[in-house]
Amino acid sequence: MGILIRTRDVPAARRYDEWRSIVCDTLGPLDLRIEGDAPLRGEISAGHLGPLGVGRVQTSTPHSVHRTPGLIRHDNPDLYRVVLAISGRPALMQDGRSTQLKRGEFAIYDFGRPYELAYDSAVHLAIFGFPRTMLALPFESIAKLTAVPITPDSGGGALAAPLLRRVALDLETYQTANAARLSTVVMDLVTMAITERVEQTETLSEESRSRTLLLRIHTFIEQHLGEPDLAPGTVAAAHHVSLRYLHRLFETQDTTVAAWIRHRRLERCRKDLADPAFHNVPVGVIASRYALPDSAHFSRLFRRTYGLPPAEYRRTCLMPPG
Repeated sequence: MGILIRTRDVPAARRYDEWRSIVCDTLGPLDLRIEGDAPLRGEISAGHLGPLGVGRVQTSTPHSVHRTPGLIRHDNPDLYRVVLAISGRPALMQDGRSTQLKRGEFAIYDFGRPYELAYDSAVHLAIFGFPRTMLALPFESIAKLTAVPITPDSGGGALAAPLLRRVALDLETYQTANAARLSTVVMDLVTMAITERVEQTETLSEESRSRTLLLRIHTFIEQHLGEPDLAPGTVAAAHHVSLRYLHRLFETQDTTVAAWIRHRRLERCRKDLADPAFHNVPVGVIASRYALPDSAHFSRLFRRTYGLPPAEYRRTCLMPPG
């Protein structure tokens, strides 16, 4: 994570303009407002964790940033952001809701709709940005959850909040290959925490309830791909549903539970085979990681799915250009 601005390094007369420029370049077009003549003091850092944008803002100057309809008309990427209060009490307002986050709490907001993020005292924030498509939850459910605090006290929030904090503070220590994998873990835990909050704050229609449950099941399967006993029965038991209902959920996706588990195992193997960080790991070891220990069976499945045997697929992906 690189420091983009440290106000003590900037002449006082230029601090406001440079701070505003960094905020807009890093987070997107925003309206920056500072009450009175308060001197601007603080620091902004930014970097990436795989596909996630990660920023940190530290400031002792009370001020606010606003995403206005006019700014949205000129620039409207399909992004969600998550803000975590490392310290201080930032206030987030969107969709008629307002919350003042406590230390360790986080909330999601939609960069494509008007919002305000305000600080009336010193704060240290971590801000994560990602495409809407990375959050596997219905858009209408997220729209009901913006500016709603997710606490670190229990459930998914207890897992996600400390990880978000650690990632923001240690971002520069992660190697590129590890960062890409860690971003998947971050999104899985954020999705879990937000899913739990959705269920607490709204009465879902049967259709929404089914979609939310299916997304939770997908996350569960992703987290247990390496376990040999992962099967429809264990998935159903973990989510307190009947095997028949579980199969019915997957019928809406034109697949079966077993086929989905097999597909995700093969996909994870394919990604690892194409990852330079694993170029010395034998193909059989990678397959075993995802509960596919029979080398001949794995090779047949892989070739049938991707058109090449796994070893040849790896050589093709890792072949130097030219």
